[in-house]
Amino acid sequence: MQRREFSITAGALAATAALATASAHAQGKPPQEGADFLVLDKPAPTESGAGKVEVVEFFWYSCPHCNKFEPQLQEWAKKMPKDVVLRRAPVAFRPDFEPQQRLYFVLEAMGKVDEIHSKVFNAIHVEKLPLNTADQIATWAEKQGINKAKFTEAYNSFPVATKTRKSTMLQDAYKVDGVPALGVAGKYYTSGSVAQTMERALVVTDYLTGLARKGK
Repeated sequence: MQRREFSITAGALAATAALATASAHAQGKPPQEGADFLVLDKPAPTESGAGKVEVVEFFWYSCPHCNKFEPQLQEWAKKMPKDVVLRRAPVAFRPDFEPQQRLYFVLEAMGKVDEIHSKVFNAIHVEKLPLNTADQIATWAEKQGINKAKFTEAYNSFPVATKTRKSTMLQDAYKVDGVPALGVAGKYYTSGSVAQTMERALVVTDYLTGLARKGK
């Protein structure tokens, strides 16, 4: 989902670009800078530590493309090399995205990401539940077996507020213009709009983790 409201024209242009690059991809050529990924002008901060390659998934719970991509990402993550670390970064293209940013970081703080993360997508995209405000989110979380008072306390806490702010700063450092998108090692950026599909973006990400591993 693009940062600017998607238009039919933009979709048509993307489809045209996909057809134009399909033959190159079919030939099995290595991913190319500018065609499959971008190199950041300025390195973005990472948290993975020495000897690790950080991959960041930028997402928004209400994004239908992120919902579709989540199972693909989970399958990819199962096969990650041991030196690759997956980090999720909820975006905020507008102020009203922040409640869902905070939701993710509360789940992270409570150790509930593995249990609840996919359920959030399901609630929004399958059950069509509105999870756009702090109260809506806290009420829903309680129905998932989370103590509402503890959830609300964490939601309003300084650590969650700090992580929310840093996530937006990371999004800006990678110059994210739509989600889902992937950042690699604080150096590289790819997405469905850059690589033409998210399936291709994951292939590109594997290539980029290899470059990062070699210090390139």
